[in-house]
Amino acid sequence: MKILYYDCFSGISGDMNLGAMIDLGVPKDYLINELSKLNITDYEVEVSEDNRKGITGTKVNVRLESEERKHNHNHSDNHHDHIYNHSEHRNLKDIENIINTSLLSEEVKALSKKIFLKVAQAEAKIHGKSLMEVHFHEVGAVDSIIDIIGAAICLDYLKVDKVMSASVELGGGFVKCAHGVFPVPAPATAEILKGVPVKLGAVQVETTTPTGAAILAATVEEFTDKKEFVINKVSYGIGHRDTEIPNVLRVYLGEILEDNLNKTFEEAYIIECNIDDMNPETYEYVMEKLFAIGAMDVYLTPIIMKKGRPAVKLSVLCSISLEERITELILRETTTLGIRKYKTEKTMLKREFYKVKTKYGDITIKSSLLNGEKIKEKPEYEECKAIARANNIPLNLVYEEALRAISMMNER
Repeated sequence: MKILYYDCFSGISGDMNLGAMIDLGVPKDYLINELSKLNITDYEVEVSEDNRKGITGTKVNVRLESEERKHNHNHSDNHHDHIYNHSEHRNLKDIENIINTSLLSEEVKALSKKIFLKVAQAEAKIHGKSLMEVHFHEVGAVDSIIDIIGAAICLDYLKVDKVMSASVELGGGFVKCAHGVFPVPAPATAEILKGVPVKLGAVQVETTTPTGAAILAATVEEFTDKKEFVINKVSYGIGHRDTEIPNVLRVYLGEILEDNLNKTFEEAYIIECNIDDMNPETYEYVMEKLFAIGAMDVYLTPIIMKKGRPAVKLSVLCSISLEERITELILRETTTLGIRKYKTEKTMLKREFYKVKTKYGDITIKSSLLNGEKIKEKPEYEECKAIARANNIPLNLVYEEALRAISMMNER
């Protein structure tokens, strides 16, 4: 499996991403030729070799020829100075029209619109408006349009099977944007990266822009700091600052070996507390609420506490992004006065689903694979339960019928 891995130890911006993609092997002329299929003029893509702290890579500058907006993509104070004027206040319909009327491939158009949608959803949430009412500020400017559509062009060219990323460094300090002066991250960046593992404070400047955040949010399938793949190529997109840490975006082109394709590794939290003074009827209610907000597993263990008191240990397995919500729910809904948590790693088999025909109707079968070999399969419980209830028959009869259909299918 061919993968692209973003190592955002110094954040990510639209131009840093383009630099990394060209450094990775996307031909400069190919990118520029594809961008010419847009009905946009008065800009020039400048590509040069540069270095930060001794690390050499590719720097991209989208230079605007219009004197009305003397931005020139100069990020001496910030990756994006967040400067704009009213002529650049495009809404989502304007952006989609630019994309739809271009001669770009359908795949590039779809990915470009997906990235812009991430920004629109964030701006709509911040301003309390609908998607079509909200106007883009920085991301509606020509240079950011080129950054985003350029990102889609590059990813389409690379034809990777999966995009992954490390946790994202956001930086620190304050940033000037269309809404005023805000602490890092900017409002749109914070909204776009909800649910994404982030870091703060490596440097006291903004390191991840709304454009960079949207590219990650729209394209990355898995966020993990573990680099469990074969590295085939490393590239660097050079930023516009000279900060304490190298102002570069590092990107890997790699490959996950066949042995690991059928296993999924994921970091998670186990959150626990001991309870000896709660009405037992409350546990079912709490467990239902925990599952409803996304807990992977919830279980109760009988324990004996000090002075021989019988008690229950409540354990919750959840994703890293849900830790705060799970903790708050436990503290609000149970009698515990505190929780403990620790990180764990889940290893999961690859799963496949298919349907079998039975005399009771179609039933979904879940299969588990290890190194390409099917080692387990079983009918989906909820479907079997629904069929048993609808036909007023024992559940085990539905299971037996499904297992018989599986056996017949495997014998073919």
